[in-house]
Order: sequence, then C-alpha cells, then structure tokens
Amino acid sequence: MAMLNAVQLVSELKTKATALGLQLTHDGEGRLKGEVEKIRTKWFLGGRKAVYRMSLQLAEAEHAVLFREAVVEKSWGLPPPTLSVEVETVSGWQRSGKRKDVSLGGGGDIDYALVREGLQKTVAEAGWQFRLEGGRLP
Repeated sequence: MAMLNAVQLVSELKTKATALGLQLTHDGEGRLKGEVEKIRTKWFLGGRKAVYRMSLQLAEAEHAVLFREAVVEKSWGLPPPTLSVEVETVSGWQRSGKRKDVSLGGGGDIDYALVREGLQKTVAEAGWQFRLEGGRLP
C-alpha cells in the first residue's frame, strides 16, 4: 500500500477511533484527542468512573505518529461495593489486559490495548511509524 499523506492518515485514524467508540476532538494541526467512559458505578452515597483517554500527534517530517494513553479513574463520596477482575501485562510503557467491574450500581469493562493496537495497525498500514510516548498524560 502506498504511504498516505497527513490529511488522509488523520481521516483514517478518525474513522478507526470512532469505530472503537471514542469521542474525538481534532485541532486541525495533526493532533487528535479522544476519550470514552468505560466503567461507571453509582448509588445514593457516591460513585466511581473510569475513562480511557488518548491523544496523538503527527510528526510529518519523520512520518511518525506520537501516541499517548491513560485510564483515569475518579470517585466521589462512598463508591458502591464493586467486584473487580483485572488481568494485565506491563512491558515498558505498554499496558495490556482487561478489567471488568460488576456492581449493583453499574459496572463496565476496559480492554487496555484495544485502542492502541487498532490505531497502531492503521498507522502501519498507512506507511507511517507508530511511537508510544509513555509517562505523559494525553
């Protein structure tokens, strides 16, 4: 496949990210940000939610995509009792695995690598390099 230009790549990445359930913002400068709420538990005394966030920046001169991701968890009051099952693998800055929360007040699940791997495949198919920037929030 021929290498895509930056505009074509951004379009492909938007399509893929939207298909993965992300709500996207695009600043027009080759920067995309997205997030999706994956876990939500709530009851009359409080609640908890976990949001997956990502951002990417195109480095056109290098034909590279710089990618950042994080799962941000927030709680308020007294969160409901929740059963959480988590299996994860961490290698450098890459986190893979899944988490599932079950509660009377809701729940949900997160696949830590789903978005990263999907966007990485799209970038590789476009002929660009994918670089994970660890240690920085999106």
